Amino acid sequence: MRICLMAAALLALPVLAACGSTDEAPAVTQAELSKSLQDKGLSNPALADCAAQVFLDSGMSQDGLRVMVSNAKSDDPAKLLGESDAAKVSAAQSKIAADCVRVGS
Repeated sequence: MRICLMAAALLALPVLAACGSTDEAPAVTQAELSKSLQDKGLSNPALADCAAQVFLDSGMSQDGLRVMVSNAKSDDPAKLLGESDAAKVSAAQSKIAADCVRVGS
C-alpha cells in the first residue's frame, strides 16, 4: 500500500508542477513601450512617455502591447492585432493627439 501511494505521488508531481508553471512573458512596461516608440521614430521622449502611458491605460492585451513593442516588420501592423486591440489603438491614438501632443511641444 505504501509503495502505491509513493508511486501515485511521484506520478502526480510533474502534473502539479506544470499547473504552477508561469511561462508567460513579463508584462510590457511603460519604459519598454516608450523606448520602442522612440526607436520607431517618435523623437520626443516626453511625447513617447505620454503615448506609452495612454496605450497602457487603454486596456490593450499584453499580446497587443508585445506586437507594438516588437521589431517585426509588417506591411500593416494592425493585421497582427486582434479586433479588440485594434479598436483600442484607434481610441488611444485620438487620446494621444488630444492629451500628449501639448506635452511634446
